[in-house]
Order: sequence, then C-alpha cells, then structure tokens
Amino acid sequence: MVVPPQEPGWVAVPLPMPPTPAPGQPLNYSTTGWTTMLVFGDSTVDPGNNNRLQTVMRANFLPYGASFLGGRPTGRFSNGRLITDILAERLGIARTIPGFREPRLRPRQLRRGVSFASAGSGYDDATARISNTLSFSNQVEDLWRYKRNLQRLVGPRRAEQLVRRATFVISAGTTDVFSHYLATNRSEADSWPQYENLLITRVANYTQVMRALGGRRFVFVGVPPIGCLPLVRTLLGTGAEKCHENMNSMATSFNRRLNEVVGVLKNQRDTRATFIDVYPIVSMATIDPKTFGLMDTSRGCCGTGVIEVGQTCRGRLTCADPSKYMYWDAVHQTERMNQIITDQVIMNSIGEIYA
Repeated sequence: MVVPPQEPGWVAVPLPMPPTPAPGQPLNYSTTGWTTMLVFGDSTVDPGNNNRLQTVMRANFLPYGASFLGGRPTGRFSNGRLITDILAERLGIARTIPGFREPRLRPRQLRRGVSFASAGSGYDDATARISNTLSFSNQVEDLWRYKRNLQRLVGPRRAEQLVRRATFVISAGTTDVFSHYLATNRSEADSWPQYENLLITRVANYTQVMRALGGRRFVFVGVPPIGCLPLVRTLLGTGAEKCHENMNSMATSFNRRLNEVVGVLKNQRDTRATFIDVYPIVSMATIDPKTFGLMDTSRGCCGTGVIEVGQTCRGRLTCADPSKYMYWDAVHQTERMNQIITDQVIMNSIGEIYA
C-alpha cells in the first residue's frame, strides 16, 4: 500500500509534547496528551461497524447494549462498553470509541479516535469472508481513509502528529483459531503450525503497513482461553465443567508467537509496543470466579447462556445481574469483565508505550 502525498495549502498548529513524569512517579494518563485511539480487530472491539453490512454478525438489537450508556444497542457485542471504550476513558480520551463507519461521526470524535474493527473478522482475510464482514485488509484501508479525513479536518501536519501519537489497539485471532479448528474437522492437528505461521505473518505485515501510515504505539491484545468459551464447550461437547484443551493449547501457542512479533516491533526505530496477555486472568476467573466478584463463568447471561450469540440472542431473556457473569452471550464478555481486564491487566501493561 502506498501512502498518497499530503495535500498542500493547510495551515496546522503543532501539538505540544505531553508532560514527562518525574522519576519514580506514575504516569497520569489523563494528562499525557496522547489523545487519539485507533482500534482494529474482531467482535471484541467492534462498536457497530457491522450495522450497515449484509451480515448476520451484528448486535444492534436488544438485549445487547442493555447496560450501555443510555441503555441502547449500538452494535457492541456486550451488555455495555467494550475494553477499548473503558481504556479510552482511563486514558482521558473519551467515554467511548465510535466505529469509523458510524454515519453520524462528529469531527471531535474523529480527532479522538475510532474503531475499524468488524465482528467475525480476523488476521486471515478468509475468516471475514465466511460471514461477509470487514477483513483486516479492509480495516487497514479504512485507516488510510481515516487519515485523509483527518487531514481535511485539521491539516496534514497535525493529522500526522495525531496518528503518530495515537494508541493503536489490535484485538483479533479468536475467530481465526476457532474457524480453522472447525474447518479442519478437529483432526488435522498437524495443520495448526502452518496456519499459525500464516496468521503471524499477516500480523507482521499489517503492522508494517500501519507503521507506513504513521503508527508508532501499538497495543496487541492476545486471545483468551478459547476452549473455555461457553459456545466452544457446547459445540465441542466438553460440558460446562471442562474446557477444551486442544483449543486452549492453540490459543497459548498463538499468544506466544504474537508476543514474539511484539518483541521484534519494539526494536524498530521510533516504535513502542506492548503485548496484553488476557489468557491468565480469564483462566483464573474461570476457575475461581469469587476472587473477581463473579458468580458464573461457564455460561452467558443471554438465554441459556451456552449457545446464544448474535442473532440467536435477539430478544432473549437475560440474567438479573450481569455484573456477576463473565460472559454476556456464549462468546462475548460482560462490561464488568471488560472492566476487570482493563483495570487489572491492560492498565498495568501499557505504561511502557507512554513513558
């Protein structure tokens, strides 16, 4: 992908450099000056980009969004806010991160950041084709379009500054792993290393394109213990008391390789990156829910909680108190679990890209 030349004629005001904390003092994220977040990935971080696509991978209906600001469905696969929404608030950026394809996107929102993510997507473009959603290639193309819009709004020079200082959050891989496992009829274990190599190569390539477009600060979110998802337990027949170990092994292996990519990325000039390992905390909550103030981590809050997701969750009755559940549907987490992950894992891991 070639970055087009910037349009002449803009007058831009340089952004001031954010303050540096005194030695030994914690970073105050709300005053860092890193005021933009750009998000890529799957349903874990899609705020509604799929709403206008011809796909079944949508969540713009109740009970999704029942606990969202204003109690309305937006397309987020949760009862409330996503991890990226909560992280944006913790960083002092905004209370929510809207979708880039939101038709009523305001200039102020454009400056603060958007999500290009699409439910059903993954690092493998073939994953998105299964459900007719936005591939990772489409999302990177939307980053180019976003940057052009930003140039028109604030001028090329300031747009470049905003993108270079933006927090790029990438959260994908779960759909890739699950779809591949089902497509290989669960028996071709030897095919996983080759497919894993393909995914990791795609991650590295997409990251370089994002760098070419100005990205310099990257947060990569690993995949959870996929074998513990209620839907996976149901479809693969392990039952509510047991996770699927092969799926979890694939998730662990993928996270290890993704972390290696982050390590290489850190060595590139003017680039900072961090890997967010969500696997341990989700695994611990699965085994011992009470430690995290949860009650049920084996089924979702929607319907029976063991099979419903997306369209099959539409209009279904839900649990009385979602804050006691890890999962909202049979795949996606509640806002409460998103808060736990953000506060106990992500906020403790991102300091290095801002310090």
